[in-house]
Amino acid sequence: MGPKDLKTPLLTVDIIIRYKDGIVLIERKNPPPGWALPGGFVDVGESIENAAIREAKEETSLDVTLIEQFHAYSKPGRDPRFHAVSVVFIGDGRGELQGQDDARRADKFGYDNLPESIAFDHREIILDYFHYMSTGKRPGVI
Repeated sequence: MGPKDLKTPLLTVDIIIRYKDGIVLIERKNPPPGWALPGGFVDVGESIENAAIREAKEETSLDVTLIEQFHAYSKPGRDPRFHAVSVVFIGDGRGELQGQDDARRADKFGYDNLPESIAFDHREIILDYFHYMSTGKRPGVI
């Protein structure tokens, strides 16, 4: 049995982009519908950090400086299409926010005005982020 015979979860990145006193979400063009953190698949030969910067630029047009690796989310049902593990980063965005690529549009949100429909487990990730910002306590830490 070699590496080609292995079946493992797909690797993705998501980015919590801090922008003008809020965080950036994109409205997805493709299923599943709803708003989501910018992100996507890590390409073969690409680091997760470079994937995060690339996906952020492709979907929001923002230049992002990564601040920290936040947490990895890996529940098998977090993506209804397949098992995907996401490494989530926190970064600061610069430039003019504009949805593009897989994003129908992009907008800035705060804790008090999150959209109703949020795809995947991204509401959990966003709430974990706001909790971390207010308490300094990371997800998964007891």
